[in-house]
Amino acid sequence: MADKAATVYQHGTLSLLVPGLFTGTETIGTLLQHGDYGIGTLEHLDGELIIVDGEAYQASQDGLIHHLPASQTVPFATVHFDQPRSTVTVHDMHQMDVERYLLNHYPYKNVFFAVKLTGEFSHMKTRVVPKQSQPYPPLTAASKVQPIFEQNNTHGTVIGYFAPPLFSGVAVAGYHLHYLNDQHDFGGHILEYALTSGELSIQPFAALHQHFPLDNEDFLKQNFDYGSLDASINQAEH
Repeated sequence: MADKAATVYQHGTLSLLVPGLFTGTETIGTLLQHGDYGIGTLEHLDGELIIVDGEAYQASQDGLIHHLPASQTVPFATVHFDQPRSTVTVHDMHQMDVERYLLNHYPYKNVFFAVKLTGEFSHMKTRVVPKQSQPYPPLTAASKVQPIFEQNNTHGTVIGYFAPPLFSGVAVAGYHLHYLNDQHDFGGHILEYALTSGELSIQPFAALHQHFPLDNEDFLKQNFDYGSLDASINQAEH
């Protein structure tokens, strides 16, 4: 059995969001038993979930950040206990530079790994998926119009994951990153950033603990269109 630091825990999969399964099926309280850093979304696809230092926050479509109670539910989230394998100081890098650096300097392209980047950003651009109402639309329709937010000279934390292409559908293949500033008044799903200086950490995982919403009838009965999953996820997430 892999130890906690070597295990990434995920409730639900990215694929279950594609047909519009946005009902919350696990609480924040339960999620935090499996990690103190992470990302995801909320019930009704209501914004972006960011977990930092064991506290859960929602970036909502109105641009506000809300601290979440343990009773809040999620349809999909990924968490881990923060114990980086390596941390380096980096300067003057754009998002693509950071992502290439990690893959070029560490031998982890075929495993899940967590990314944490804490520092000063000259520019940060995020988006937030808007809350949906039942009957839920598919993910591509729900994400077609998303509020975009930008902040200059912001200090905070980028947190997220890299998943190898083999696991596309379980997660977003490649990088999936969220941001929360230190004041907890700006954040969301990252579209792009420019880093001034910061501490960049990587944490590879030997084990994926995949948890399914076994008591959710809609999930159990769903007939997934596997042929279009990758295209739908890429359209919604990138």
